[in-house]
Amino acid sequence: MHGRKILVIDDEKDFIDLIKRELEEFGATVDPALSAEEGLRLFRDRHHDLVLLDLMMPGIDGWQACRAFRKLSDVPIIMLTAMGSDAEVVRGLESGADDYLVKPFSRQVLLARIRAVLRRMELAPGQRGPLRYEDDHLAFDLARREVAVQGQPVKLTPTEYYLLECLVCNADHLLTPRQILECVWGPEYVDSIEYVHVYIHRLRQKLEPDPQTPRYLLNVPGAGYLFRTLPAGNDRP
Repeated sequence: MHGRKILVIDDEKDFIDLIKRELEEFGATVDPALSAEEGLRLFRDRHHDLVLLDLMMPGIDGWQACRAFRKLSDVPIIMLTAMGSDAEVVRGLESGADDYLVKPFSRQVLLARIRAVLRRMELAPGQRGPLRYEDDHLAFDLARREVAVQGQPVKLTPTEYYLLECLVCNADHLLTPRQILECVWGPEYVDSIEYVHVYIHRLRQKLEPDPQTPRYLLNVPGAGYLFRTLPAGNDRP
């Protein structure tokens, strides 16, 4: 965490001060913001490696702020909130968050989640060898972070790239959600099954000709997911 620049956005100053002290102990530089508006201004002025974002704030709330950050950058975002239902977690991930941490949480859990997210962002998608694919609809070279649908570039977040890489490395082989979680998010997340469902949905929206009837990112109900390769020129699922 040494040398990392972290933006912390929360309307409770005491909470920000606590987080700031914790992270600075490990060599991080922390920019505090008491509102989403202030956080977005700081983010535009400075490069940050991570954003910690509260949800319930006056003015622009965390949901809106997360979507705004996603328009600006693929910076990793961890939502910090007291709202811990499964529906809220899914909503946070669908808004573009990389992780979702429910208050109150321990110092150890926060630091572990931050390290996991930063570690995931550092892993180069091409680390395991050349990962290329091409057919009449979809083409990608993950080593170069290039993805195209119908010849048009498609932007994926780092987590989306890494999920696609995990599935492609095991093309045509079924992976359980726990295997995917350990591959993409790390062992700390093996019980967060909803992360897999949300990110598979996001990839389908970006890559599939018909997300409701996927031809690449397939699932076996109750078992898991796989990336199915198709021969070039084959337009049929």
